[in-house]
Amino acid sequence: MKPVAIFRHFPIEGPGYLAPFLDSHSIPYQLVKIDSNEALPAHAGYFSGLVFMGGPMSVNDDLPWIAPALALIQQAVRDDIPVLGHCLGGQLMSKALGGVVSRSPISEIGWGEVSVADSSIACNWLGELSNFEAFHWHGEGFTAPEGATLLLSSPYCENQAFAMDMHLALQCHVEMTEEMVKVWCKAGAEEITNNPGPSVQSTEAIQTNLAERVSALNQVACRLYERWISGLMNKTTE
Repeated sequence: MKPVAIFRHFPIEGPGYLAPFLDSHSIPYQLVKIDSNEALPAHAGYFSGLVFMGGPMSVNDDLPWIAPALALIQQAVRDDIPVLGHCLGGQLMSKALGGVVSRSPISEIGWGEVSVADSSIACNWLGELSNFEAFHWHGEGFTAPEGATLLLSSPYCENQAFAMDMHLALQCHVEMTEEMVKVWCKAGAEEITNNPGPSVQSTEAIQTNLAERVSALNQVACRLYERWISGLMNKTTE
């Protein structure tokens, strides 16, 4: 089986829970460290799937790797290679597929409930789940491109996830581990202080009941990832 490519754009925003999930399913993966100036591959066909992680930059920034990343996503979608995006990664998918990424009215940082859309496609990805507590850390948001189906919404961000066939774009973070949350709180303490509001939690509030919250989030991530890797499995049996 070809490996899954995981693109990391910032050192502390790695694959998180996704890595042990793939290991537990014997799915090989290759971490591409964009933050260490590793080059994006020339062709999506080298991989069974593409995963784009988060980062503090904007997809609208003039960075040398953004245009190649958008082209790689377009190529993968055209060739039926499953794509998965987390936060910045979901925004890259939106922009690549014709959506719009723009500054949100307010930042969303910390734990917050998201609602699952009432549709057969949402049910296909999340079963009978109607809502759950997700982790958030974003100041921009995306629109769902034409042909995509909205899966998740929150009171402060209407577009929290969309699916397009085998492809999944997430605005919220489902990949979090306890260690990642702690590291992000330490690194982002100043950002939290500078962005007060109803959708921004303190570092103390974010880390309250952390083990239980992360465990519940991992269960949701497992559902989404199980559905996503089914596209990889189907691909390998063609």
